[in-house]
Amino acid sequence: MDLTAVLDAIVLGIVEGITEFLPVSSTAHLLLASRLLGFDSAGKAFDVLIQLGPMLALLAVYAARLRHLLVALPRDPRARRFALGVLVAFLPAAIVGVLFHEVITGVLFNSVPVIALALILGGVVLLFVDRVPFQPRFFEVMNYPLGLALGIGLFQCLSLIPGVSRSGATIVGAMLLGADKRSAAEYSFFLAMPTLLGAFVYDAYKNRDALDAASWGLIAIGFVAAFISALVVVRGFIAFVSRRGLAPFGWWRIVVGGVALVAVALGKA
Repeated sequence: MDLTAVLDAIVLGIVEGITEFLPVSSTAHLLLASRLLGFDSAGKAFDVLIQLGPMLALLAVYAARLRHLLVALPRDPRARRFALGVLVAFLPAAIVGVLFHEVITGVLFNSVPVIALALILGGVVLLFVDRVPFQPRFFEVMNYPLGLALGIGLFQCLSLIPGVSRSGATIVGAMLLGADKRSAAEYSFFLAMPTLLGAFVYDAYKNRDALDAASWGLIAIGFVAAFISALVVVRGFIAFVSRRGLAPFGWWRIVVGGVALVAVALGKA
């Protein structure tokens, strides 16, 4: 493998790990960073397949809670309702993602203006939501009703547009539907588990013949970098959101989106 490609894979893996669970759109950051670095050694599949790293980091951090949930499923109706709710929330984006996969990856992923505008608009939404004095009704993810889970799942469909952000869409959606900020961020983590796994399996299958040994090697390197960096973010994100809110992420999105639009205007992207 080329040393430059290896270094690029490490950098992009770190970008993925840091941004996957933040409401800033990891897809947008990966696509823009890949263009900046000129990285296309593993194709579009790289961006999706290295998401397995953050997912495993999330599973590692939540291992005890997941184990407790699995043990409780046979005898606890509350645990069964929560598990069903996560499945219900996962399905809308999974269905839409499969139906429009070619449009999403072939058209939207290649449009820097779309990505930049989605970043900016999403940033404005985060700033607005952060200032609204919501009166939440739901404070514990285990008590989320199925209707709320479905609503969050519909909001997650928006994240199929690169630049929107999966975590941003689900957190904002949950808050608009009555969840408090902390539990909304936590539910976003739980919903990420089937979503990232589903995206990984589907894209691995779709690209099974297009990736050679060198491409899989770069994906593995990116995966390790993403796993390590995501561990840090998962451990501190909920506390940060509870303390500082969503505004810092909103401003960051606006800056990155603005820089991307300037690059497009100058013919650099």
